[in-house]
Amino acid sequence: MSLNDIPSGERKHIAFFGCRNAGKSSLVNAFTGQKLSIVSDTKGTTTDPVSKSMELLPLGPVVIIDTPGIDDVGTLGELRVEKTKQVLNKTDIAILVVDSSIGISSVDKELIDIYKEKKIPYIIAYNKVDIIQGKDSLSAKNTDTNKESVNITQTSDTENIIYVSATSGTNIDTLKETAARLIKESPQENELIGDLIQPGDKIVLVIPIDKAAPKGRLILPQQQVIRDALDHGAIPIMCRDSELEETLFSLKEDPRMVITDSQAFGKVSKLVPKRIPLTSFSILMARYKGNLYPSVIGASKIKSIQNGDKILISEGCTHHRQCGDIGSVKLPKWIKDFTGCEPEIHLSSGTEFPEDLSDYKLIIHCGACMLTPTEAKSRYERAGVQNVPITNYGTAIAYMNGILKRSLEIFPDLAELI
Repeated sequence: MSLNDIPSGERKHIAFFGCRNAGKSSLVNAFTGQKLSIVSDTKGTTTDPVSKSMELLPLGPVVIIDTPGIDDVGTLGELRVEKTKQVLNKTDIAILVVDSSIGISSVDKELIDIYKEKKIPYIIAYNKVDIIQGKDSLSAKNTDTNKESVNITQTSDTENIIYVSATSGTNIDTLKETAARLIKESPQENELIGDLIQPGDKIVLVIPIDKAAPKGRLILPQQQVIRDALDHGAIPIMCRDSELEETLFSLKEDPRMVITDSQAFGKVSKLVPKRIPLTSFSILMARYKGNLYPSVIGASKIKSIQNGDKILISEGCTHHRQCGDIGSVKLPKWIKDFTGCEPEIHLSSGTEFPEDLSDYKLIIHCGACMLTPTEAKSRYERAGVQNVPITNYGTAIAYMNGILKRSLEIFPDLAELI
């Protein structure tokens, strides 16, 4: 897998925000060394967020996002601003682009407050310093006089202020280096399975091949678990659920664990002896994204579902739903069978995760493999703030099959919650 093949969910997302004509698109082009965005003197040229996955030295694999002006106006402008604010939910590093001849606006200040509230590391990039006499070599350590001339006294975060010019290239390298430093200082994600296995361990991965399985490839969580196992010197053994019994019988000793696709949980749990740890790709992914604890708590709320309760089943990616689709077909059926009730099922996919969740009794989210940890965390936090229980596919399915406690035995602290 090359760096450009790394999925967006595994890349840090660097988003450029600011008012119209602050030079965001020009700065994005200078930052990346490519013409990713259309540049014009006309306000509102960027009408939708523009994303590009790329390798950006010295940062490595990243996603660069250019956004519409946060000060856009009119009915369409309001929609663009809404789309821009949605980008904040998946932003790992924010770059606020300010026209240095104008200074920070009230809208810019609102963005800074949001960065702080969401704990998003950010840089204030004062652009167009080449058109201000004597400012083309400014850095974050300028004198108070220089700061006042571009309204820098309006923010206290002077360590992340950089004076740049997209036109002349002034301090573009400094901007990239600062972004790289902030990324390195960001908390590291949880491990997938590396801390659960030892070199030489055999792990059996149960991968059903049905109508919903992508032809000719494995889904991302399966790929990631295989790679993580290999990286740690373990020996992954893949089979379908129909060959699981034969696979286990052929091994001379018990595998370290069995990891199954969530939808085969019921069948697999009957075939795997209780002495062998059993979990799912979805549960491991929730732990990796930092959302397993609320998922366990949320799963326990399924038993309280009543007729007419609204349940949101949400997926982080967008795909063509097929006959037997787990989110739109299997999960609703399993929920109805388990509760004996007829809840009202709502579906969402991709970026269309609702802001207002208050009408829902429960949210069941996919494993979020295509979302960054930042975006997955923001969805769980949004549910938490609105007091709406949220769980994920694998955790919910294990709960409804009566095997959630067993599926969490590799995480003793969480198993005690069941």
